Amino acid sequence: MTLSEPSAEERPSAGDDPARPNYKGAPLDSERGPGLGCFWIQIGLLVFLLVATPLSVVLVFPPWVSAAMLILTLVILFFVGQTMIFLLRLVAADRRAQRRPLREGARKTVGQIEAEAHKDDVENTTNRADPG
Repeated sequence: MTLSEPSAEERPSAGDDPARPNYKGAPLDSERGPGLGCFWIQIGLLVFLLVATPLSVVLVFPPWVSAAMLILTLVILFFVGQTMIFLLRLVAADRRAQRRPLREGARKTVGQIEAEAHKDDVENTTNRADPG
C-alpha cells in the first residue's frame, strides 16, 4: 500500500470554508478529535500522577513502580499537550469565523479588511471578464 498526495480536485483549499482550518490536508472537523471530557480526564490523571509519583518515592515503593509512574506521567503530559493544541485550534477556527468589532463605530478588523479586499478583487476580475 502506498500513500499518495491527493490531487488538486480532491484537496480542499483554505478558501472553501474560512471558519475551518486545514488539518492533514482536509478541513478540521471538531467531531473527529478529542473533546473536553477526554481533556478533563487526562488533566485529572496528570494531577493524580504528579502527586502520587513523588509520594511513591517517599513511601519507599519498589523502584520499578516509581519509574513506571514517572514514565506514565510523561506520556500523559504529552497527550494533554496534544489535546490542548487541538482544542485551541478549534477555538481559533471558531473565532476566525466571527471576526468583527465588538462595538458600533469601531475600526474594521483585519479579517473585515481582508474580506473586502478579496471581494474587490473578485469584482474586478468579473468586470474585466465581462466586457459588455
